[in-house]
Amino acid sequence: MARLLLLGCLATTPLLLAGCDETVSAREAGAAPPPPTVTVVSLAPEAVILHTTLPGRTNAFQIAEIRPQVGGVLQQRLFHEGETVAAGQPLYQIDPAPYRAALASAEAALAKAVATLASAQATATRYRPLVAQNAVSRLDYETAQAAQKSAEAEVASARAAVDTARINLGYTRVAAPIAGRSSRSSVTVGALVTADQTTALMTVTQLDPIYVDVVQPSATVLRLRREMAAGTLRRAGDGAEAHLLLEDGTPYPLAGRLQFAEVAVSPDTNTVTLRAEFPNPDGTLLPGMFVRATLEEGTVREGLLVPQQGVTHNTRGEATAMVAQADGSIATRVLSVVRAIGNKWLVNGGLRDGDRVVVEGTQRVRDGMKPQLRVVTAAEFDAQVQREAAAARTGQRG
Repeated sequence: MARLLLLGCLATTPLLLAGCDETVSAREAGAAPPPPTVTVVSLAPEAVILHTTLPGRTNAFQIAEIRPQVGGVLQQRLFHEGETVAAGQPLYQIDPAPYRAALASAEAALAKAVATLASAQATATRYRPLVAQNAVSRLDYETAQAAQKSAEAEVASARAAVDTARINLGYTRVAAPIAGRSSRSSVTVGALVTADQTTALMTVTQLDPIYVDVVQPSATVLRLRREMAAGTLRRAGDGAEAHLLLEDGTPYPLAGRLQFAEVAVSPDTNTVTLRAEFPNPDGTLLPGMFVRATLEEGTVREGLLVPQQGVTHNTRGEATAMVAQADGSIATRVLSVVRAIGNKWLVNGGLRDGDRVVVEGTQRVRDGMKPQLRVVTAAEFDAQVQREAAAARTGQRG
């Protein structure tokens, strides 16, 4: 009996060992982790507008320095300092009495010249038929004609003198040539002013619109021209939109337009001046303010934008991205990055149309792995990032 029991045990031992091996294999199979899941964004080329931010200063649209065109004693100041004046509005009154007298004298001289002309014309008219009858010598007739022409010239000269006297009388009331904001007055009532004096009585400054002059390095200008010549960049041109940041960091609410670029490079700074025009209805911008202007450089016809979450740097400092290849495996690419556009990188090398870039889960994969892919569009990923940022801000406030 004992012998039979021993044989039975020996016979069942391989079955027990086999059962144990199957249990261990099943346990090992169940313990293997599933492949990680990563989020990838499929790239597609799009037109990308490039902007640049440059330092600059504001300049008045127009400035008129008010100087007297006739001399005399200042009788009145007809404006309030700092107010807005209209074009043609009187600003000062110079004593007009001497100029009224000059006008009256010129008018009297004109009247005398007209009378002299009438007498000369009558004489020449009376001599004309008499010279044909030899009742008057030809010399006397020619003298009468010369006297008539001289009298006509005297009348023309007297009329010009009257016009000059009238103009000078008008100049005694000094008017604003343009509309704008008035400055403080450099003279007071009773001051003696002279024609074309070097010191301005005051200035009128037009602030709406207003110019913003910014400087761009000449090397940047050369780079942009090379890219435009190669066809990778389309020129923005005059009229491109511009935006401002004030010196305290706040954005100016109204957009402006690029007007032109200088054709010469400053030898002192190696920069080119660009001028933009901005509306300034409230007078927020004053001449001489330091600002930073964001201008449109041009448009990349087919640019690839990669979310910044999908771009890292290797030990050599090169920008890299993980890409899901056609067979689903992961490969690291070295990128050529142009610049940041918002929360994305503009790249011009290392990626192409249709590539799927890993933007979430890069720390869980390495080259050669075949993770599960969650493919989203760039718009969907941007919306997700915005929701997460909003939730984080809400949590911080809470």
